Amino acid sequence: MKRRDLIKLSAAAAAGLYLNPLLARANFFNPEQRGPFKPSWDSLSKYQVPEWFRDAKFGMWAHWGPQCEPESGDWYARGMYQEGSWQYKSHIEHYGHPSEFGFKDVINVWKADKWDPEELVSLYKKAGAKYFMAMANHHDNLDLWDSTYQPNWNSVQMGPKKDIIAGWENAARKADLPFALSVHAAHAWSWYEPSQRADKNGPLAGVPYDGNLTVEDGEGTWWEGIDPQELYAQNHELSEDSYDNGKIHSQWNWGNGVTPPSKEYCKKFYNRTIELIDKFNPDLLYFDDTALPLWPVSNVGLEIAAYLYNKSLDKDGNPQAVVTGKILDEQQRKALVWDIEKGQSNEIEPLPWQTDTCIGSWHYDIDVYRDKRYKSAKQVIHSLIDVVSKNGNLMLNIPVKGDGSIDELERAIVEEIGEWMRLNGASIYGTRPWKIFGEGPQQESAAALTAQGFNEGKGKPFTSHDFRFVTKGKKLYATVMSWPENGKVVIKSLASDAAYRSKPIKKVKLVSTGKKLKFQQTAQGLEVYFSKEKPAVSYANALEIS
Repeated sequence: MKRRDLIKLSAAAAAGLYLNPLLARANFFNPEQRGPFKPSWDSLSKYQVPEWFRDAKFGMWAHWGPQCEPESGDWYARGMYQEGSWQYKSHIEHYGHPSEFGFKDVINVWKADKWDPEELVSLYKKAGAKYFMAMANHHDNLDLWDSTYQPNWNSVQMGPKKDIIAGWENAARKADLPFALSVHAAHAWSWYEPSQRADKNGPLAGVPYDGNLTVEDGEGTWWEGIDPQELYAQNHELSEDSYDNGKIHSQWNWGNGVTPPSKEYCKKFYNRTIELIDKFNPDLLYFDDTALPLWPVSNVGLEIAAYLYNKSLDKDGNPQAVVTGKILDEQQRKALVWDIEKGQSNEIEPLPWQTDTCIGSWHYDIDVYRDKRYKSAKQVIHSLIDVVSKNGNLMLNIPVKGDGSIDELERAIVEEIGEWMRLNGASIYGTRPWKIFGEGPQQESAAALTAQGFNEGKGKPFTSHDFRFVTKGKKLYATVMSWPENGKVVIKSLASDAAYRSKPIKKVKLVSTGKKLKFQQTAQGLEVYFSKEKPAVSYANALEIS
């Protein structure tokens, strides 16, 4: 097939107009799904989000794999092949040229020798996390368990020689936390394309990187007898404008000129993911994809979602598992939990959703540590409160170093989050949105979502004039987003003649201390008077109103 034909086919497939027999649009991997859910959007849209997820509100994530070994940030296994980039320069400085030392070799030197999953999961639980997520594979295509369908390129056979997912699952189950898995490997096909390149300048100009190596090239090497193409998946033509490093973002939905994935590639991804489900029974499966993996050029994502929902049915026939997806249309948001990356909705969403974010780079970056550029506990807590008020959950990644540990700055942030949650968790867990999510000047500056999110931190800072609301039973929680230095706040939405609350207010309590606060309800608002003594962490102060 000629390159121009591949490009036309990809665009047509993405539009749903062309069914290529080489692709996997038919339900042939598992055509006889058992259970009420079938691999179609119509069937999956009957899904109801389980209550455990709605109550949990806060999860923590170990977005950890071999790309953390160089400690040079996210998408390292792609950036190291982009001539002149900072990751390319870092790679040459620490490892050598990517024609001689590629990402397969980074995997080989990754040992994870300080990894203690029980200690980390215990720390996250103490910080208030109600579910824990581990990364099962990334775009780098290494499976982090004893993978039958990725038999050579997995963490048991390579690198640390450990079943990473088994270790995380055991720790999560021991801590009695729901266990989630993130799956990113569907995009290795196009994401690794820079590994097919060669330098255009310098002494090694024209010498190919290692992305096209095959098993025959391994004689006399540490990887002798193992096919690098099982990892790199580059036995295909480059996508349109592949040398434009940013082009992949517009091709994330398998359109806009991306070379279509083969039937074999799609089937292998399906088999790997179904095995992951069967081995570890995840309570949540996170996909880093537009809608579902390989959609719309393949139905494997629909197959996987239906399989997990059917496998998780309780005695009443209700699915207890969650599947997330990004950039969803109205029907897809009924079928999956909408995930927003590094951002938040600007309104109460009718269906539960989740934001995922990180205190630093997704993969560990030593420069973020050195420059002390982590998000503060205050920023995390403000995001959590805002997200929860709009019917969402927050999934927070704490970057893990290559050796499996976290640094002391991260640990201090996690512990501070835990202190706030210990004092104020009643205003978070098990809550539901109120009639409005909040009031105050901050919401007037909120930025719109772009792509899959990316609007966090773009508005004005929260002040004591900003409030966020949730309910639990007959209680209303109003969180004052900063300590009022003048000792008083006025919540206009709770004025005596406001339409939102008809019954008079009888009691206001500061959740963190349990102390009743003086108040008066006037036509201008609910005036609440704070004591002079601040709680241990006072950058967000939940009020229980009854």
